[in-house]
Amino acid sequence: MTSAPSRRAHSFNAAAAQYAAHRPSYPPALFDAVENLAGRPLAGARVLDVGAGTGIATAVLTERGAHVVAVEPGDGMGREFRRALPDVPLVRGDGDHLPFADGSADFITYAQAWHWTDQERSAPEALRVLRPGGALALWWNITDLTIPWLAAQGTRIARCLGHDDEARHTADRASELTKALDFRKGRVRWSRRIPLDSHLANVGSHSAFLVLGQERTAAFLADERTELLKVFPDGVIEENYVVDLLVATRPAA
Repeated sequence: MTSAPSRRAHSFNAAAAQYAAHRPSYPPALFDAVENLAGRPLAGARVLDVGAGTGIATAVLTERGAHVVAVEPGDGMGREFRRALPDVPLVRGDGDHLPFADGSADFITYAQAWHWTDQERSAPEALRVLRPGGALALWWNITDLTIPWLAAQGTRIARCLGHDDEARHTADRASELTKALDFRKGRVRWSRRIPLDSHLANVGSHSAFLVLGQERTAAFLADERTELLKVFPDGVIEENYVVDLLVATRPAA
C-alpha cells in the first residue's frame, strides 16, 4: 500500500503543468544569500538541483551562471522540465540515492523538496557527493502569515484540510534538519502580484489539495474566490512570502 507521504509526493506528476504555470519562483536576493552563506559563487559551480520538479529553481540557477544537473524522480514533472529547459541535463533519481560520484558537486540544492527525502539517507548522500568545501542549500517559499489576508486564508485552509499543513512542515524542518547537519540560516522576504485565477491555481497545486479530491478542492477554491474578491475587488492578488534558507558546508579536507 502506498504511504500517505509517498502519495502526496507523487501527486505533483498529474498536476505538473499547473505547477509549472502557477507556482512562484524565487527572488534574486535568495541566491545572493546562498552564495554568502556558502562562501562561494554559483557562477561556474557544478550544481545538482535535486527534486527539480518543473525546473523553477533550476532556471534561476542556470541564469546565475551555474552548471546545473537536475535530479527528478517524477514522470510528469520531468516532462514539464524538458519542455521548459531542454538544454539542461536531467537525471532520474532522488536525494536518498544520488546517482553521482563521490566529491563531484560544488552545490547540492533542494527547492521545496528536502522534506520529501529520508533525511537519514539524504544527508549522508549529500555529504558524499559534495566536494570538500561544497555546500548543501535547502529553501522553501513559506506564506507570510504576518499579512492579515494570508493569515485568514491559512485559517480557512487549515479548516478545510483538518490540519495546518504548512506550519507542520515548518516545525518539522526546525526540529529535524538541525539534527542531521550544522546549518546556517537565512531568510528573505518578497512578494509577487498575479491574477486571482493564478493564485487559486497555485493554492490548488499543493499536495494536500491534490490528494484531497477534485470535488472538495473545487468547492474550497470557489468559496475562496468569493472571500478574496472582498479583499482584492480588482482581481489582482499580492502574494507575500518568506523564503526559509538553510545552508550547510562539507568541511574542507
